[in-house]
Amino acid sequence: MYRLQAVAHLTLARAAAALRGARGQGTVEYVALILLVAGIFAAVVATGGKDAGGRIAGKISSEIQKQINSVGAKK
Repeated sequence: MYRLQAVAHLTLARAAAALRGARGQGTVEYVALILLVAGIFAAVVATGGKDAGGRIAGKISSEIQKQINSVGAKK
């Protein structure tokens, strides 16, 4: 019985250690950011109508692109 408990404990401890690791964390954060931006675009289009929402979404998109392009650029 104790041997079974030890094996179960070791298995759970290894699984917990794997979940605590930061490996792949950046991917999760980028996916969350993309979903957030997509939600904002959808809300803007839904509230502002297609014409006004499209202009606002285009402006937001161009600003995000400028910020991404400026990362790593020397100033």
